[in-house]
Amino acid sequence: MRNDSPNPRGRRRARNIIIGAAVVAAVGASTAYLATANADEAAPGKVEAENWSAQQGARTENTADSGGGKNVGWLADGDWMQYNNVTIGAQLSARIAANNRAGGSIELHLGSPAGALVATFPVAYTGGWQRWTTVTATAASVPSGPQTLVAVMKSGQKSDFVNVNWFALGSGTRPPATATVAPPAPSSAAPTGGTSPTASAPAAGWVDVDQAKWQAELAAFNQLKQLPVPAGTTRVAEFHTDCSVSNEAKDDPIVLPGLPGASHMHTFFGPTVDATTKPADLFARKTTCNAPGDNSAYWVPQLLKDGQPVKIKSFRVYYGSRLPDPSATVPFPPGLVMVHGDAKRQVATQKGAPGQFWCAGSAEVGRSADGNWPVCAPGGNLIFQLTFQDCWDGKHIDSPDHKSHMGGAKDGKCQGDYPVAIPNLSFMVNYESLGGDGLALSSGMASSMHGDFVNAWKPENLGPLVKVCLDAKAKCGITPSFTGG
Repeated sequence: MRNDSPNPRGRRRARNIIIGAAVVAAVGASTAYLATANADEAAPGKVEAENWSAQQGARTENTADSGGGKNVGWLADGDWMQYNNVTIGAQLSARIAANNRAGGSIELHLGSPAGALVATFPVAYTGGWQRWTTVTATAASVPSGPQTLVAVMKSGQKSDFVNVNWFALGSGTRPPATATVAPPAPSSAAPTGGTSPTASAPAAGWVDVDQAKWQAELAAFNQLKQLPVPAGTTRVAEFHTDCSVSNEAKDDPIVLPGLPGASHMHTFFGPTVDATTKPADLFARKTTCNAPGDNSAYWVPQLLKDGQPVKIKSFRVYYGSRLPDPSATVPFPPGLVMVHGDAKRQVATQKGAPGQFWCAGSAEVGRSADGNWPVCAPGGNLIFQLTFQDCWDGKHIDSPDHKSHMGGAKDGKCQGDYPVAIPNLSFMVNYESLGGDGLALSSGMASSMHGDFVNAWKPENLGPLVKVCLDAKAKCGITPSFTGG
């Protein structure tokens, strides 16, 4: 998932560097990962973007561009890709797609990310992450012989801003489709290696809330009355829903809408979800969640052991509030989507590190050989908790990185850029596993764990739960009735 690009107001992603076999010995084994390909272009010509020798911050995905195959995505300011043994001509081009209106540029440097600047490609909004166009540039100088070339991403903000399919590095190469960054005209030829986004697929970006609908739901919520909280009620702002798996698919309708099979494998809970699912579709589908009125969709990357899927033991979503005074909490706006975590984050999660899997129901008795996964004593199981942001900007139900419309509290209140307090989501994902060796997520290392949420609560059910349970700081179950203990 492109989920995982962090909040442009304050994020700093953990970087991983993938290095070709020729230089692994020089850097040691601590944070180096073998690249699967090398450019090795000995003559001027096309270089597929995914054929890097080393990179920082890049990931590949299936492309809908003509010719199929893979493209590189999740590229933000400061990310780079290195290509060894390439020959550079005077007229250069790059095949790009961009769904972030902030734009930026791709700089080509010799030798290293800080080496001599060869050329700069402009990057502007093309209309979607799979809406491709070709941009051109002229080399400031033409070095002779094979070179090491580094493509460096530059943008004035920190969110992902460009996808790259290929570079053409000299005369006689694949001719550019256009000479500008204007969105390309629709092609009559269908891509051979991917599925084109349909015209109705929701574009990622800043999506405004339907203010008329939201204000009507808010007015109805404000008419609700709190109930007296009886003695013995646990004074914690909380209710929950329990869900079983609805389906698993290489789809992600938030990050890759309209592109079936373009994502890593996800495990979905609630209604059945595919690449074309929109929030409104969920209300008409059967759900696997037990809280009345909850047709929301939830998903996480699939967990594997020795390449085989690990069964989900249970999945519970807690709705609560982390605010000292939760009384200002209101329901989710219609159509809200959120992503938490970072599918690109590929770092070690040694014992004691934040954001890691842990043992529920028994003690941790060891670690996997790489140190990234706990080993649980018999009687317990592997678990992960994902806790989402709970302050909303009051304007948008989605953003380019699917996070920037959400933020955290300041001084115990939702204020500033994020003035609206909404329920705090917490996924509790329990697996039928004792952890240990052989584990991996479909998105990579344990550190890449992430979760997605699409709101499809019926307002007449969600409103009372928020008013009676959260606003009164009282513990409930799946209905607005109090529980103790």
